[in-house]
Amino acid sequence: MNYAANAYAKTSHSALTPREAESAVLLKAAQKLIGASQGLATGDAGRINEALTYNQRVWTLLTSEATSDENPLPSDVKQGVGRLGVYVLQSCIDTMIAPTPEKIATLVSINNHIAAGLQGNPG
Repeated sequence: MNYAANAYAKTSHSALTPREAESAVLLKAAQKLIGASQGLATGDAGRINEALTYNQRVWTLLTSEATSDENPLPSDVKQGVGRLGVYVLQSCIDTMIAPTPEKIATLVSINNHIAAGLQGNPG
């Protein structure tokens, strides 16, 4: 019986809230972008499109969920998330066309700041 209680306790602590899950996915995308940027600096541009594509998927999902009619967020917040999502998606395409460390750093910064906000640490 003790084993079952321990297993339940571990599982209950590992379950993420939706905000925590969104934050974790944004941080994962940021880490992929950082790795791709480091590869770009050493002449290995192969990982950049993979990281940017992953970031696009993340932002497509976040934007569509945040702006859906069923989402209870205030309309001004929905509009803000929608605008930010459009900017990020355009930036991903621009970075795919002409990758630079500065463009990647901007995307990483956005992901990290939004993730921090979702975790309750704005700023």
